[in-house]
Amino acid sequence: MNEFVVYILFSKSSGKTYTGMSSDLITRFHYHNTKSTKGFTTRYRPWIVIHVEFFKSKKEAMLREKELKTGKGRDWIKQFLLPHHII
Repeated sequence: MNEFVVYILFSKSSGKTYTGMSSDLITRFHYHNTKSTKGFTTRYRPWIVIHVEFFKSKKEAMLREKELKTGKGRDWIKQFLLPHHII
């Protein structure tokens, strides 16, 4: 049985966050920081992982990822996660 992960990345250089979902966080994180050649995450490297949530099903993970990408979810990230990582 696969485990799915919703993750939030943070770029200290830009102050930006990125929310994603994967069944292989390590490989996906490496891709965001080194392998990807286009897209949002290439512009704001390097990224650090600031939050991870684990789910038993892909459907649950996709729902949580979608929730975190709403205005309410972004507000939660700004209020509860970012203050601990902005130095």
